[in-house]
Amino acid sequence: MTRSSSHLTLDEKLCFSLYGASMAVGRTYKPILDQLGLTYPQYLVLSVLWEKDGMAVGAIADRLDLEPSTVTPLVKRLEAAGFVTRRRNPADERQVTVSLTDRGRAMRTESTCLADALVAGSGLTLERLAALNREVRALREALAEKVEP
Repeated sequence: MTRSSSHLTLDEKLCFSLYGASMAVGRTYKPILDQLGLTYPQYLVLSVLWEKDGMAVGAIADRLDLEPSTVTPLVKRLEAAGFVTRRRNPADERQVTVSLTDRGRAMRTESTCLADALVAGSGLTLERLAALNREVRALREALAEKVEP
């Protein structure tokens, strides 16, 4: 007999499991990020720039699936802390390009301990975590296709 999704317990609901996992990862990362002087959203902005330096705020926002108005204050705080620089595009003053400083590039190496903490805290192998990430990413992409015009 198959149970209807309306009769699932909280622990049987995927949305709650994903939410709880996200919260647990955040709690695992927080003490380390505090030591590094970063918030999790700031870490995500740096992660985008480690993939491709010199991006416009709008492109960073797109990559993180956030609004540019959410990313701008994060970038300003990262600039104040010496991790990035912001430059207006002379051809289009509305566009701001964000680039890593030496300190921002060095943070990539300093933050590798986050992955180590996740492996240690979860008790899962790197292979299992990678497989789980692929599955969650596939779910996110499938759902995004359904809601995007």
